[in-house]
Amino acid sequence: MQFLKKYGLALTVLTPALVSAQSSSSANLTPSFSVIEPSLTAIEAAAATVVPDELTSTVSGKAFDRFVVIWLENTDYAAAFGQADLAYLSESGLLLTNYFAASHPSEPNYVAAVGGDYFGINSDDFFQIPSNVSTIVDLLDTKGISWAEYQEDMPYAGFSGFNFSNQATYANDYVRKHNPLIIYDSIANNASRVDNIKNFTTFYNDLHNKQLPQWMFITPNMTNDGHDTTVDVAGRWTRNFIQPLMNNTYFWNNTLILITFDENETYTIQNRVWALLMGGALPKSLQNTTDATFYDHYSEIATVEANWDLDNLGRGDAKANVFAFVANDTGVSIQNVDFSNIYNNKSAPGYFNDYMIPIAPPNLNAVNSNGKGVLPAISSVWANEYSAYTASASSASSSASMTANATATASHAASSTSAAAAHTSSSAAEKLGPVSGLLGLIVAAVALM
Repeated sequence: MQFLKKYGLALTVLTPALVSAQSSSSANLTPSFSVIEPSLTAIEAAAATVVPDELTSTVSGKAFDRFVVIWLENTDYAAAFGQADLAYLSESGLLLTNYFAASHPSEPNYVAAVGGDYFGINSDDFFQIPSNVSTIVDLLDTKGISWAEYQEDMPYAGFSGFNFSNQATYANDYVRKHNPLIIYDSIANNASRVDNIKNFTTFYNDLHNKQLPQWMFITPNMTNDGHDTTVDVAGRWTRNFIQPLMNNTYFWNNTLILITFDENETYTIQNRVWALLMGGALPKSLQNTTDATFYDHYSEIATVEANWDLDNLGRGDAKANVFAFVANDTGVSIQNVDFSNIYNNKSAPGYFNDYMIPIAPPNLNAVNSNGKGVLPAISSVWANEYSAYTASASSASSSASMTANATATASHAASSTSAAAAHTSSSAAEKLGPVSGLLGLIVAAVALM
């Protein structure tokens, strides 16, 4: 029986070595290509034996005690804003009018929202991010904060296949690209963690048994999230899911819910998406209001860090804006960001679109908005790689500076040209982001020659 839709390329890193600046010269950074297509028989056998984890906890936060993320798909801000069911929910929530996705297409956004980077991913293929790369789960685990994902129509907890189709209609239901944590080997290859990635039906079991986790990521299937249908379908599903929960005090009280979209639909405009905060943790004075602060998917991690006073990942989370009302409750500051030229409509260079570029180490000197440094476990793993990376970056910067000085003495015209090139290269390097900062410095050096 055929049940799986068309696959992308499956990427499997061949070496267990750290994919890092230090190991780039010796490690085999070119993954093999294969297709992961488990048989229906194998899936059914696993589904009959796998028991989802039902972990819960009661770690108090400064602004909320539970954080629920619900992602919908591929819709421009204006289209979502005009959808009747989402408008209805907005009356009980705080609309974030300048919330940006990280890139296009879907998968890099999901990856970024839990790991603080998308590592050059620029497609929806099968990716595996090496186990030395950490996620929000590593931060939550340090304080015993329970977590889970609920993935609609995933065949069983911890399923790592590329997708799973409806067995009656063969509609494209569950897709791996919309399951952020399974893409990280630190989750997928960890038996004590992977069973926290559950089928959506488990949500209602956990709700009934009062065993919901404190952090959860909810993904509707490809019909209900609007990907294969319309924003009206997505809006209607979301309202039908949320509205009954508003009267469930166990779920609602002191819970913060973020409803948003992975990306917009029109790639030529700014990648701004509709986003709404609601739940019992949201002050009543903020209901049916708007917040024009600049946020992006990294703000999801930063807000959790501030709420539970967690360390950071040393990636995009460290400098992201915390949601303003949470910032007020936690005493952290908000950055005033000029986003007039922020488009985020194309992935920056990185390991998964150019295997000559290693996965850059996290910035081990990063301090998040709540004043905490990088998680010590992350620092211990990446210390050598970070030192090598910064040394290489410093060397490249010095080389670029020497070249610029030599060029500047040639003539006034050459000096003007060099300065212009330096300005352009510096701007380009900043836009490349943390994944490719070293590449940006090399580009700058070349441009100045």
